[in-house]
Amino acid sequence: MLDLDFIRRHADRVRLAIAQKGVALDLDEVLCLDANLRSARSRLDALRAEKNSLSEGYAALPLESRAERGRRSGALSIEIRAAELNVDAAAQALQQRLLLVPNIPWEGAPVGPNDTTNIVLRQEGVPPAFSFPSRDHIELVERNGWADLSRIARIAGSRTYCLKGRLALLEQALLFHVSGRMAALGFAPIAVPAIARERAFINTGHYPGGQDEAFQLPRDGLFLAGTAEVALTSLHSGEILHERDLPILYAGISPCFRREAGSAGRDVRGLMRVHQFYKVEQYVICRADVEESALWHARLLANAEAVLRELQLPYQVVECSTGDMGPGKVRQNDLETWIPSLGRYRETHSCSTLHDWQARRARLRYRDRRGKVRFAHTLNNTAVATPRILVPLLENHQTTDGGVMLPACLRAYFGGDLRL
Repeated sequence: MLDLDFIRRHADRVRLAIAQKGVALDLDEVLCLDANLRSARSRLDALRAEKNSLSEGYAALPLESRAERGRRSGALSIEIRAAELNVDAAAQALQQRLLLVPNIPWEGAPVGPNDTTNIVLRQEGVPPAFSFPSRDHIELVERNGWADLSRIARIAGSRTYCLKGRLALLEQALLFHVSGRMAALGFAPIAVPAIARERAFINTGHYPGGQDEAFQLPRDGLFLAGTAEVALTSLHSGEILHERDLPILYAGISPCFRREAGSAGRDVRGLMRVHQFYKVEQYVICRADVEESALWHARLLANAEAVLRELQLPYQVVECSTGDMGPGKVRQNDLETWIPSLGRYRETHSCSTLHDWQARRARLRYRDRRGKVRFAHTLNNTAVATPRILVPLLENHQTTDGGVMLPACLRAYFGGDLRL
């Protein structure tokens, strides 16, 4: 959410952001609702002031005058109650529209409607050149008995998976290894639930607009989250932190759930796009300082790149366009990892800077050194998400006999074995 005063003073910049991000919102309507609310509050203040003035010198008035003032005071009480209801309705209408106002993208973001206008900044690592007919990850897991994809589909439907044997261990090893890696970098591992109330999704900016992506538990008034970011953004909601305690660095560990409502027909088979998965999420709460946010963005991105290099996976760094980055983001960089069977890179990590856009929604605040209460900045990026990362890991490290070599960093989890 943007500061309302900022919207008033920089309406043209906000209009441009709305257009660049493709948000269906009329800013003039928002400004009109703002004017209506201010007018309603002014009327309410005037009515309250008049009612208060009636009590001045009331005891010294003649009985007839007191009776007249009493009647007027009673009438004002009715008008004040109606005015209060009018203010509440106007405030609610404005708040609903303010939740749709996007953040201002940074000046280096490519302008475009979707991921087709993203820009590749650089590529790291070399895609493998196999001297044998390579297999996709589905062939590899079926050949080695590492999954039961068809059986589990009969139980849980499409976009579900069931890992077996050493691949099931590999998934757990990846989560444990990356969590430990993040802890060594100063990120506190924190295991959070995948269920949350609607307010938590509003705080992150997933709602309104992203309800179709979430599984709902209507009996309990809860939703299943697709990232630990949902819980972490609201963890300190309503508190006033101290600047000396910032930055707060979390490595959020959680199961994640997504309906994949907008991906009909894509990646139905295999492990690339599933309804339930696991993730270690880098999450930062820092001071409201643009330069500090930029430094943390670079660090989160570097942490994720280090994970991919350690796994010996070729990848590319992408600058996301205004239409692809989402409404709340100032900047987004994706890391896309090479998938041999597809002959192209696919997104495995997404690094986002949001400045105080989430913090205003979540009332995530801190007191600076001068005693001023300010909204914090938030950032996030994937550390590792599985089973998606298993796709490039299996395919890039496959051998001629249908086996898979283990990256050196994971061999200790398998007794020093070179192969999965």
